[in-house]
Amino acid sequence: MIPLTALWLPILLSAVIVFFASFIMHMLLAYHKSDYRKLPDEDCVTDTLRSAGVTRGPAYFFPYFSFKEMKSAPVIEKMKRGPVGLLTVLPSGPPAMGKNMVQWFLYCVVISIFAAYLSGRLLTPGTPFWQVFRVIGTVAFLGCTVRRREWSDRESRHGRHSREGSGRGLRELTEIQLCGGRPRVFSSV
Repeated sequence: MIPLTALWLPILLSAVIVFFASFIMHMLLAYHKSDYRKLPDEDCVTDTLRSAGVTRGPAYFFPYFSFKEMKSAPVIEKMKRGPVGLLTVLPSGPPAMGKNMVQWFLYCVVISIFAAYLSGRLLTPGTPFWQVFRVIGTVAFLGCTVRRREWSDRESRHGRHSREGSGRGLRELTEIQLCGGRPRVFSSV
């Protein structure tokens, strides 16, 4: 058993290496460049979202329905007609890259601490490198790929939103149609 305090250097080194490797992959190699695209007639769509009262917070799902309504004919028709989507609204203004980078680095440190803790408990001194790499690499990979809610509101700060309540404002948006380049909103209630 290896004490966690003896692993402080590998913890920090692995966090720094992962931080810079992720920077290179995302910013210089641009892996995610094709993940996003511009909305058709973006100004009209964002004006419509603004006028409908869409705010940041928990994600919106459209067309919205409760579990009881899931198999009803109107919901099935809306799902077939589309679009079907998940909408995440971020805070207005430019992105806070400095804050996001610090949070990402701290997340890398936390994952490294957990990986080091498990290595100290599971592996003995003198364990072959590939055995250490396999176990700790798996732990770190799982830690980094767990779904993170990076852009969600903190429910303790902004109040808790129920599933029913968060979709109520979006019901009017389930019928957005681009007609002549302008979105028209029809109430679906």
